[in-house]
Amino acid sequence: MPSAARSIDTAAFVPLRLNRSGVLPKVVLVLIGSLFLAASAQITVPMIPVPMTMQTYAVLVIGALCGWRLGALTVMAYLAEASLGLPFFSNGAAGAIHLVGPTGGYLLGFVLAAGLMGWMAERGWTGAGFVRSNAALLLAHAVILAAGVLWLAVLVGPAQALAVGFTPFILATVLKTALAYATIEAWRRSA
Repeated sequence: MPSAARSIDTAAFVPLRLNRSGVLPKVVLVLIGSLFLAASAQITVPMIPVPMTMQTYAVLVIGALCGWRLGALTVMAYLAEASLGLPFFSNGAAGAIHLVGPTGGYLLGFVLAAGLMGWMAERGWTGAGFVRSNAALLLAHAVILAAGVLWLAVLVGPAQALAVGFTPFILATVLKTALAYATIEAWRRSA
């Protein structure tokens, strides 16, 4: 293994990956993570057709702390719970209809972003300094926005999708990226 790759691997910080744990601790972690994601959905700025929530922050933190497998699984569990009727979507909404509505692309993007964020964390991106960590966080946010805008464009057209599904979220993305970075760094320094 080249020395550069070795140094990146040793910088990896994925404290909740639970590689050597049994199934029960992983199930508990997935349930706690899905509740964290559900709670973040209730912190909302009402907007139409896509509300602004703290979910992207939660998705990035879950991916970074749990790794790609448990991170993506946690988000999938959240989506399953909300689709089956638990009031976990924004403003206490529930039901599978949300997976194909205006927020459907963002919800799919959550799974992809948690997986990507976890994959990057496992390769040391979240422990490799300010620039690299924030680049990883912004890339994961971009995945969510791209998936959301692409699906929204199918429903309302590309120009409208950018106007209501991307532009209003730019500043919030920067702020939630900074908050996610601070959260992950605080956790890393306390470990």
